[in-house]
Amino acid sequence: MLSPENYHSMMIEKRDNGVAIVTLNRPKKLNAVDSIMHTELTRFSTDFANDDSLRALVITGAGRAFCAGGDFSTDDQVTESTDGKKLWRESRDIVDNMLSCEKPIIAAVNGYALGLGATVALLADVAVVAPSTQFADTHVNMGIGAGDGGQVIWPFLIGVNRAKYYLMSGDKIGGKEAVEMGLASFIVPENDQLLPRAIEIASNLAAGAPLAVAASKLAVNAYLRSISATVFPLAARAQEETMASTDHQEAIAAFQEKRAPHFTGK
Repeated sequence: MLSPENYHSMMIEKRDNGVAIVTLNRPKKLNAVDSIMHTELTRFSTDFANDDSLRALVITGAGRAFCAGGDFSTDDQVTESTDGKKLWRESRDIVDNMLSCEKPIIAAVNGYALGLGATVALLADVAVVAPSTQFADTHVNMGIGAGDGGQVIWPFLIGVNRAKYYLMSGDKIGGKEAVEMGLASFIVPENDQLLPRAIEIASNLAAGAPLAVAASKLAVNAYLRSISATVFPLAARAQEETMASTDHQEAIAAFQEKRAPHFTGK
């Protein structure tokens, strides 16, 4: 069951019409993912799926951002310093559990959706954006490969070569362009309209026939899970190797010192 008391980095609101609102809640850090949020991201979709009182879920971020990716500003980083087996198991679970959920998930993507934040937003069944929304898989900017699901979902949404460019460059994509290229589903004119529009979509889906709604996404997500089964182990292994690189350590130092990194390929 999706219960507020079981979450520390997320706020949980459950409405009478079967809609849940999950809000990533580290606004001072732009909802960057620390070890606690990383663990909670593995189970919110499963808890939602197993909650008989719920039919649709909206996920969003508190404050100015949806999620700015991994938190590299403190010692509590989701990096190789974390228990390696736990990290890769959780990364895989975040992806596979969202893809296994048969109920609709809608992302209200406010501000930055970077790195893992972009992955979570794009794994949702529907992504609602505003012109100020910014998507990017920024792992490469931290000297590491995109190994937490970006290589699974980006090519599926926007095509292989275009996805490779954005995964290799870390370039940002605004809300309007995201809708035009297929990363997002709907755009609203202003940021304060994001959550109401996402809730409207969730409420509409929650009012539908639950078995039919589930059946309508089941095979598509099964296809994505088959892609994940092939792609994720390779991407995660490569990311683990790059996390041990000098370039990654240089990127962390540069981030904390607010300067441009100097990469050496080591």
